Amino acid sequence: MAKSAIQWTDFTWNPLRARFGGKVGWSCVKVSEGCAHCYAEQQNRTARFGGTGLNYTVRSDEKVEHFLDEKTLAQPLHWCKPRRVFVCSMTDLFGEWVTDEQIDRVFAVMALTPQHTFQVLTKRPERMRAYLASEVLRAPMAGIEEVADRMANGLRLRLPDPMPWPLPNVWLGTSVENQRCADERIPHVLATLAAVHFISVEPLLEAMNLRGYRDPVKRTNDANYLSPTLCVDEHGALYERPALDWVVAGGESGPHARPFDLGWARSLRDQCAAAGVPFFMKQVGARVLGPDNPPVLRRWILADGERTGEWVPLIIGRNAGVRPENAIGWVSANTHGADPAEWPDDLRKREFPLARRHPGGPSA
Repeated sequence: MAKSAIQWTDFTWNPLRARFGGKVGWSCVKVSEGCAHCYAEQQNRTARFGGTGLNYTVRSDEKVEHFLDEKTLAQPLHWCKPRRVFVCSMTDLFGEWVTDEQIDRVFAVMALTPQHTFQVLTKRPERMRAYLASEVLRAPMAGIEEVADRMANGLRLRLPDPMPWPLPNVWLGTSVENQRCADERIPHVLATLAAVHFISVEPLLEAMNLRGYRDPVKRTNDANYLSPTLCVDEHGALYERPALDWVVAGGESGPHARPFDLGWARSLRDQCAAAGVPFFMKQVGARVLGPDNPPVLRRWILADGERTGEWVPLIIGRNAGVRPENAIGWVSANTHGADPAEWPDDLRKREFPLARRHPGGPSA
């Protein structure tokens, strides 16, 4: 467990570990464009973070021994003060290398600690959906409840009877970076029982529309991620699919950050506002595109006359109020762009959702 600098959580919790050549770190496998500059991979390769030294590739993942760190797994059982907890920030709880039994144990700890809010974020929502599928709901519930009962022995903890489902303190979400990933992943999240359904649109790499899509899972007509949707199951019965409860957006950080257009963020903010969905602006990233003048001193990004829009050498120390004519954006003071003081006023919006119990609909 570690105090987190991530603005939408309080602590990170990483009970899933990987061992390689005497080193203990983490392991994961990149699956899409958003993974290109993965911060967790960078930390896992760096000795000062105590990683394995390996990249997040299939070949590297095959070399490591995966295990649950028992001490870390039990940490939330000893926390009294409520906190928001980002689960498996250094890997993916629903990665193909994680067993159902290991997931059972993580969920058991979350069930035993209702004072905390656990935020689970995955790039593999299809596995999450399969694990928590409504038609086999008794199987994961039974496994989780059995493990939780064993953990509670000797700790003076008591599992609620009956165990509530979905767990009211567990938020389930997926990471998306472009429209393709949104259309592939979000329907799986919305089809999974959860107190809160959310998405992290970070790094946001293009303009995205969350208000209209064709569901590739149910093959329904155009619907809306931000409003409850009436769907038809395979038997012709109508049911209402829950909408997203929360949208987090952010630009990419680090020395190789890809550009982040403030117009993309404003579009998501406005889509959420129109639907009454909480919106959380996490960061603008290291390289910001837009016509806005930042409110503090910045380094300008200038457009090359022959290659407009590409990154070119920066002019440092110009007053933010004097924008060069060929400036197409600016570079944040740090590599994250996470200080709202650097942003235009209208993007300083950080809202949180209210947990609610969603009724379960049929699953495919």
